[in-house]
Amino acid sequence: MTHHRYHINVFWSDADGCWIADVPDLHPCSAHGDTPEEAVREAEVAIGLWLDWAGEHGAEIPEAEYRPNPAPEKAAA
Repeated sequence: MTHHRYHINVFWSDADGCWIADVPDLHPCSAHGDTPEEAVREAEVAIGLWLDWAGEHGAEIPEAEYRPNPAPEKAAA
């Protein structure tokens, strides 16, 4: 189980031929997988490694601030 609050964007990449899980608040922090679920699991690992590295090297750990844009409302038909 994860204990962070960082948003993870998941999308298909034609160029890479796999699912990408990107963590906007932790640049550069991303992962990939054959399924969206696998990409998120790998991103969880990447987040942990990113935070461990930052803590060990005295780097600033940003607050979880990213919020995706809400989907535009569909016009009434």
